[in-house]
Amino acid sequence: MASFAPASGFAASQRARQTANFVLFLGPALVLLALFFVLPVIVDITIAFTDMGQTLRVSEFTTKNFERMLGGDRRLSAALGLTLIYVFCTLAVFNVTFGLVLALTTTAIPDRVGSFFRAVWLLPRMSPSVVYALLWAWVVDPTERGLLNQFINGAFGFEVYDMMNDHPLMLIVLANGFIGASMGMIIFTSAIRSIPEHLFYAARADGAGGLHIVWHVILPAIRWPLSFITVYQTLSLLVSFEYIWLITNGGPFFDTTVYALYVYQRAFENGQYAYGAALALVLVVIGIAAALLMWRFMDMKRLLQQPRIEVQ
Repeated sequence: MASFAPASGFAASQRARQTANFVLFLGPALVLLALFFVLPVIVDITIAFTDMGQTLRVSEFTTKNFERMLGGDRRLSAALGLTLIYVFCTLAVFNVTFGLVLALTTTAIPDRVGSFFRAVWLLPRMSPSVVYALLWAWVVDPTERGLLNQFINGAFGFEVYDMMNDHPLMLIVLANGFIGASMGMIIFTSAIRSIPEHLFYAARADGAGGLHIVWHVILPAIRWPLSFITVYQTLSLLVSFEYIWLITNGGPFFDTTVYALYVYQRAFENGQYAYGAALALVLVVIGIAAALLMWRFMDMKRLLQQPRIEVQ
């Protein structure tokens, strides 16, 4: 029996080393995850079942906030519907499609020109949000001083166009879409450049044109980056309202008040912290449901599985 002692001691040493590595490398990440993701959700659930207001006092635990959402809040359904339209249009037109077009364009031209173009397109994302919002305020200024009106009025003689009041939804889609497309552009560019060159040579040798190469070579090769950007940007758009708040403040007449902005307004502008927490809890549920549906629909599990062949 003594001959097995070294083997058992080695196994115990390996387990101890694995535990130490786990604590050393994943421990800080797990602590941050618990503090900034799990704990806020627990706090939100707790506040959602109270009557907390501006005084931050809790006098009772109740379900009135959820009853109010189900039958007494007329703006809630409008905010949900607007959010669905906003997320779909921004995601489909800009964050995925336009980001892919930018990636295809900048990889088809010389590298230096493409790199310069991508750097310029990233400037709005690197600039402060207030600066980006002020630029959009100048662009859509409903007077002749606005950049858009200078162009359409000076070049074509059209009347002054007030996008802020006439088409506010289009304004927030454009503002969020142009800055959101930059992330897809970078991810898709990296994915396209990782495609083996011999696939393009073979396609051209078979007589494939540019569109056929995009459809039959590039798109199948970057399926996983496309899926990742779709899932990530959908969840990001569901909970983000920063640029909408800065550019339109949800107006005019709540025409750009998406669900996340509505939660913020109820909680921090109106002081209805308990009701805002209940609304935020619904947003968490919507985000989880959307993530699970897209995870299943896009078969994202295959993206995270271990490779079948390991190259040494």
